Amino acid sequence: MNLRRDLAVWLVLFLIVAFALHTVQGANRRRAEGTREWSEFIADVGQGKVTSVKVFRPGATLWATYTGKDAPIRVKGPGDINVIDRSLKDATAKLSGIQVQYAEPSPWGEFLKVLLFYIAPLTIVAVLLVIYFMRSVSASNNQAMSFRNSRVKRMADHMPRKTFDDVAGVDEAKEELAEIVDFLRNADKYRKLGAEIPKGVLLMGPPGCGKTLLARAVAGEAGVPFFHISGSDFVEMFVGVGASRVRDLFDQAKANRPCIIFVDELDAVGRQRGAGLGGGHDEREQTVNQLLVEMDGFEPNNGIIVMAATNRPDILDPALLRPGRFDRRVVVDAPDLRGRKEILDLYLKVRPIADDVDADLLGRQTAGLTGADLYSIVNEASILAARTSKSKIEAEDFEESIQRVTMGRERRSRVLSPDERRAVAFHESGHALCGHFQEDYPAVHKITILPRGTALGYVMPVPDEERFRHTRAELRSIMVMALGGRVAEEVIYGPDGISTGAQSDLERVTELARAMVCEYGMSEEVGPRTMGRKHGPVFLGRDLVEDRNYSEEMAHVIDKEIRRMVDECYEQAQAILSEHGEQLHLLTEALLERETLDGAELAEIVGPGPEKTGTTGEAMSED
Repeated sequence: MNLRRDLAVWLVLFLIVAFALHTVQGANRRRAEGTREWSEFIADVGQGKVTSVKVFRPGATLWATYTGKDAPIRVKGPGDINVIDRSLKDATAKLSGIQVQYAEPSPWGEFLKVLLFYIAPLTIVAVLLVIYFMRSVSASNNQAMSFRNSRVKRMADHMPRKTFDDVAGVDEAKEELAEIVDFLRNADKYRKLGAEIPKGVLLMGPPGCGKTLLARAVAGEAGVPFFHISGSDFVEMFVGVGASRVRDLFDQAKANRPCIIFVDELDAVGRQRGAGLGGGHDEREQTVNQLLVEMDGFEPNNGIIVMAATNRPDILDPALLRPGRFDRRVVVDAPDLRGRKEILDLYLKVRPIADDVDADLLGRQTAGLTGADLYSIVNEASILAARTSKSKIEAEDFEESIQRVTMGRERRSRVLSPDERRAVAFHESGHALCGHFQEDYPAVHKITILPRGTALGYVMPVPDEERFRHTRAELRSIMVMALGGRVAEEVIYGPDGISTGAQSDLERVTELARAMVCEYGMSEEVGPRTMGRKHGPVFLGRDLVEDRNYSEEMAHVIDKEIRRMVDECYEQAQAILSEHGEQLHLLTEALLERETLDGAELAEIVGPGPEKTGTTGEAMSED
């Protein structure tokens, strides 16, 4: 926009200067073409070519009008008025019909001429240049100071709005936020009973669970001005800028109350004061101080509700979380099985879906995934169906999209040698058998040796129901299943034939065993006395510290318990594969032939397993 304006200004200036030069040059040219010498003029008079003459005193300037011409022509006279009078009398005596007039020239004529052709164009150009540069300097100053203004944006009325009907899987969060909307709509009903609306609502939860979507739904339901800004928009390298932006934000909100302010990623600006990590400088702390004062300071701040979202509530300043500021904390967690079904139904009802698509099965296959993951799965399935020119999205499209989102794209370009392919088949067969023949491990849904993402193959279990607590037996079953791949390699190829394919399995088993000992209190030797104790560097809000609150002797005991748990699970995996050695070979040959097997085919090949009681499990993949 500024470039167009500058080009327009310079184009106007160019046209003015060109017009002035053209006018002056034209006048000079006409003057040069129409000038006659005195001798030529007398000869023309004698020949009857002149019809009239006008003489201006006292400069004796002559202007002659010729026959057939409208414009007078200047004559270079002798400069003596007496000579001119005599010559004209002699010439007119011989030829009649020449009119001679005498006039006094206007003293302003020459001045007006100079003013019109010289001074006026230059003055206009100078004035325009001055105005242009003054505006440029003013705009530069405004731009230089505009960084102190808030970067908040107000949701326009014409923008597409979300409502609570567009949000699924977070019923409790919707209920809490519905109270905020109802208060804004029917404030008198609450004020009659002395109730006050919460000044702040903090949405907490992992990424992708719908915090921002809930804020958009509140904006669509409330029907009041809605301002939204990111927490990072407050932070600048100049001290005082963040506090100035906070003041400007609340000034705009006060002028439009009742209203809602939504601050996304609050932890970018509301981190605990005095932190030594990440630059605990005065600018960020001044910004937090100003935010605290604006939310609940000396002056009342009625009619303004501050909503904020964060993935890390543990690092926020305690003063932000006290009552009177963020009164209400709404947990927006990953959806459970019912929530995932509701989210999938929300996405599936606007798409053409084939009859073989089972939303319940999709919900069980996507355990632990967030709403954003589910949308990505549905969208990926739509892309796959459109790529093959289908009229509806089929179950196989969802099956592939789930694997793409959770494991990565299938890598058919990674061609394995026959020996490597057989080793991968034995490895995945070991995982599948150790999971299939444990009653505490969920049913195996799929086995494949097709490379996908960073994995050369994987086994995918599907729990029958959603659970939020897990027993020691269930966790041990996960460890046994994870070690089944390494045990299968050792059984088939011997100790020297084991490979690096079990790296991620061993890492996960060790992490789970450490958590069982140090956090879950599931060790007979250590007991529940160490429950909740974590080992390793953690960020406590103020500094990066080593959170090791036990002695070296206890650390030795913990290491022994971790080793014991892993060894016991390893021996249990060996026992399962030794008992089902024939099934291991049968399943491997089937994988080499078909590459991918489902749970029903697994049971058909190796026989039915024990009745399943466990409902926890995750896909174990090979790196």
